[in-house]
Amino acid sequence: MKQFTIPLRTYSLANQREHWAKRAKRCKAERDAARLMCPPFDLPCEVTITRIAPRGLDDDNLRGAGKAIRDGIADRLGVDDRSPLVEWRYAQRRGKPKEYAVLIELRRIA
Repeated sequence: MKQFTIPLRTYSLANQREHWAKRAKRCKAERDAARLMCPPFDLPCEVTITRIAPRGLDDDNLRGAGKAIRDGIADRLGVDDRSPLVEWRYAQRRGKPKEYAVLIELRRIA
């Protein structure tokens, strides 16, 4: 297993009201950060994306908030994010006030 943390605040895409260009810039930065920080890893694998924030999100918003992160990890692994070689899991954990991050765990599947 490998894990790493991205010091990043993620947002629910469904509830975010912002100009499309600002959203695109933020999503590109999230995707690039995940791609650059993700270590090489053998496939098939399971990837758990854990959002750390003071307040939680419901299940569908949690997945939306992790979309750019998922895309960046898939880029680094050299697969499309819908590939059956990667199983995606989502979780969240309560952080301290003003504590935002994303914890990524990669596990090999036998």
